[in-house]
Amino acid sequence: MNDLERYEVTKKDLTKGKRMKLAAWTMPFALSIIPFAALFIPFLITGSIPLFFFSFIVALAGFVIGLIISGILAYRYANWTKEMRERIAADGIRAEEIDWFKNELKSGEKKALKEMQASNLLLADAYRETLASRLTATRIVKTSKKELLLAKRRENKIRTLKSENAKEFQAEVKKDIEKISSINREAELMLAEAESRLQMIEAASMRGGSLADSELALKKLSARSQQLPLALEEAKMHEELKKQLESELNEKDLKEINSN
Repeated sequence: MNDLERYEVTKKDLTKGKRMKLAAWTMPFALSIIPFAALFIPFLITGSIPLFFFSFIVALAGFVIGLIISGILAYRYANWTKEMRERIAADGIRAEEIDWFKNELKSGEKKALKEMQASNLLLADAYRETLASRLTATRIVKTSKKELLLAKRRENKIRTLKSENAKEFQAEVKKDIEKISSINREAELMLAEAESRLQMIEAASMRGGSLADSELALKKLSARSQQLPLALEEAKMHEELKKQLESELNEKDLKEINSN
């Protein structure tokens, strides 16, 4: 698991995102204002009425075309942002990365974080760290449930196979089910701890106190937020390998049937 590298958001990634977002916002205005100015300035010089009306028609057409292009760019930007979030979350969300996941924060969490950042930076840092753990745990719970369902379906399919290797595959898939179930339980525990910690930090912020004993608990949550995603990723890769083996086994059985 330690061989898996943590994904780091680069300046190139940030620049690409900013350009896509800027282009999506400015395209309708750029395609309407620039052609309009190019035609309206000659109108001011010549006083041609047809040129005046044509400049407005061109501006309107450019605005409509710009809206279409803007919609395409906005769609691509949304997909790119989703892909970036998945890459970041794959090995555990860190405190400095939660801005990528603002849409997954609860309204109360956003409000509490904003107030802490204005009044107590120490509590704000602890709150961001715990939010990162909460976000990671929530994602792992959802993903592990999905993977667990798929693993159980594969187990049922293997039971129907009449092959010498079927029992071996079934035992391997059973191990995967136990591993994913363990990850799911650990993630649910981590989620409960994170939510409890968030409430404690919010309470400390409201009474103007501090969390002198928070360091150990936050380190514990941080460690889990890094270890669990990697464990789940390893289980998922193991599942993919098992799926390929099953496919090869099925193809082999079909060839034997056809040859007979």
